[in-house]
Amino acid sequence: MDLASIRRAYKRYAGMYDVVFGAPMNPGRKLAVATANKKPKQRVLEVGVGTGLALPLYRRDITVVGIDVSKEMLDRAREKVEEKGLRNVEALLEMDAENLTFPDQSFDTVIAMYVASVVPHPERLMAEMRRVCKPEGDIIIVNHFTSDGGPLRAVEFLINPLSKTLGWRPEFDLKPLLKSAGIEVKSIRPAHPMGMFKVIHCRNNPARVPAGAVGAEAYGGVDMGELRTAEMRRSRR
Repeated sequence: MDLASIRRAYKRYAGMYDVVFGAPMNPGRKLAVATANKKPKQRVLEVGVGTGLALPLYRRDITVVGIDVSKEMLDRAREKVEEKGLRNVEALLEMDAENLTFPDQSFDTVIAMYVASVVPHPERLMAEMRRVCKPEGDIIIVNHFTSDGGPLRAVEFLINPLSKTLGWRPEFDLKPLLKSAGIEVKSIRPAHPMGMFKVIHCRNNPARVPAGAVGAEAYGGVDMGELRTAEMRRSRR
């Protein structure tokens, strides 16, 4: 993955993104924003805001700044802000998620939805999200992570060589991402469809997390076996 490939891919997607990626990914968006909405009067950064599908979901007393590397996607997001009168959207800026230009501790909450497997260097993304998030602030990640097995795992393996064309990595492991970030994980919840996506709620308080901790404690007490069982049950419904 590289920045040029990402920009090319999302230039292609811009016109059809809402139709193709809207409904399938909405459960993750709604769950992530609902988590952020629990705290009033925040300043929130949405990394990889895309066409702005999540922007109408934020409570109106929350100020939102969105960034994306795709000018075409941002143009669509600006149209939504204008059409829906979203006055709580402070700015929509063309910016690289791995090199944010905001000062340290600029935001109460930082959200990245369907971005971690897109950027060239996920560890840099996480470092920048932590930098601009206030101490004790929330970091919320929504993403697809590599499956443990079954038909979906086979599909991920087969299409992984097409990462540059797709604009995202079908194979993307969760544990190294959280280990490199050194953040306190509060919860990991599956989001439909079929548990393909997970919503990870973190606290920007690395002092409480032992270096390199990726066990049950680092996962906020979440039993990953139980999580997988829950996902399987949902997929059968």
